[in-house]
Amino acid sequence: MSDILCRGLVRIFATDGVEVQALQGLDLRVEAGDLVAVVGASGSGKSTLLNILSGLDTPTGGSATVAGTDLATMTARRRVRYQRRTVGFVWQQTSRNLLGYLTAEENVRLVLDLAGGPRRARAARAREVLDLLGVADLADRLPGRLSGGQQQRVAIAVAVANAPRVLLADEPTGELDEATSVEVLEALRSVNEATGTTTLIVTHDPTVSEHVARTVQIRDGRTSTEVLRRRSTDADGTERHVAEEFAVLDRVGRLQLPHDVVEALDLRDRVRLTLQPDHVQVRPDRDENQEAR
Repeated sequence: MSDILCRGLVRIFATDGVEVQALQGLDLRVEAGDLVAVVGASGSGKSTLLNILSGLDTPTGGSATVAGTDLATMTARRRVRYQRRTVGFVWQQTSRNLLGYLTAEENVRLVLDLAGGPRRARAARAREVLDLLGVADLADRLPGRLSGGQQQRVAIAVAVANAPRVLLADEPTGELDEATSVEVLEALRSVNEATGTTTLIVTHDPTVSEHVARTVQIRDGRTSTEVLRRRSTDADGTERHVAEEFAVLDRVGRLQLPHDVVEALDLRDRVRLTLQPDHVQVRPDRDENQEAR
């Protein structure tokens, strides 16, 4: 079952009479319990995608469904409930995730109190998620007394406190150094493994993809390539990490070739396609008569 399903997703922004198409028919499927990274350059559309999935924005066209909820048809009341219970969200800015005048535990308790339920159960749940993220010993500290990595782990605890089906993280390591970034990414992976929460990490940092089994790249408002990682054992018992890159074919047959492939073969304007029994051959379109001259 897919927890995230986007089909032909379009988002157009209009400013001063100028239209900008941030998403141009994006397709994306994330199965329940998966941990996926979405990468792309600035302006590729990845943040627009996350805003739609979190319920902060609505698509111009196409469809987006998260945990069975159609995001294009939500009422205002359903949107509030969706953001409180169905999805959890972690921002890039550590200061944006937590209220500075509340302790780590009080920040977690706040979202639990808004959702309601027995007081004793809420207190126990707050301690449980802080312990899961390895910051239970910091429960009584204000965010200003926490390091950036500790703040992000508390932020993840806040995001998963109400046991959402989907966890969305927008550049969660953007303000952290390399060592701390690894700790936060491992924390996200631990939560995914321990709770089965479907997790989508949006980032421009290509090193993030090394911590997940599947990486989706967005280019020009559409999914362009995917990298799948797995472990393989040789005949002699040696374990290897294997990464395979795939081009993504959309519903009308379009695909985007990776930049390194285009550059290596000097592909321009149009290419020659030759259908083989089990594959399609792509070659540069070169006028043999012109080359002869």
